[in-house]
Amino acid sequence: MLAFVGIDGTTDEMLAKAKELAGTSATAQEGLGELTQVVAGLRALGVPDSHFRVNFSITRGLDYYTGTVYETFLTDFPQMGSVCSGGRYDNLASQYTKSKLPGVGISIGATRLFYVLDQAGLVKDQTSTIDVLVTQFAPELLPDYLALAGELRTAGLNVEVHLEPAKIAKQMKYADRAGIPVVLMMGPDERAAGTVTVKRLASGEQAAVTRADLPGHLLASFGRAR
Repeated sequence: MLAFVGIDGTTDEMLAKAKELAGTSATAQEGLGELTQVVAGLRALGVPDSHFRVNFSITRGLDYYTGTVYETFLTDFPQMGSVCSGGRYDNLASQYTKSKLPGVGISIGATRLFYVLDQAGLVKDQTSTIDVLVTQFAPELLPDYLALAGELRTAGLNVEVHLEPAKIAKQMKYADRAGIPVVLMMGPDERAAGTVTVKRLASGEQAAVTRADLPGHLLASFGRAR
């Protein structure tokens, strides 16, 4: 085992040494055959040998892996270790279903990766891409809120609907934290009148706008043409 994990050299040299060391072990030869196929696939996809390497010291503590396993590293931050890892599994789904669903998977170490990106100055504060939050003033009007959001999206606005029937103050707070500049409110009275209350969080200003005029009104406020 120590000789196996200590194999080094070029990719082809390592595969050749491993096959020789595996001898007559059918299981070892099968695994090395699969690994050889993976390497051939990487090369066929145009991935240069400098971007991957065989490493026989990688192990997994979970027994549902049935083939090649892999780890990913950031070459500029080797001290961080693997930032994502995974492998081949043929029988994992059979623990939850009668279907046989072989596949491969990978999981990302989100916290670790985010830390590296932040240290490299690649993570910057961004303004929200959402223009408008449609609040849920009255839960029974949810279909109307969804329809309103659809109308505004068709007009070219980025719209989010607050799907939880929480207190309006909580929904406003959510919009503020998310960086959404405008919130819309429509209760039974506004719906009957055909209007929507538009509130700008930065200034606190709010006004009633007819539903027909709403898309143009919002686009104009964002400096966009309809």
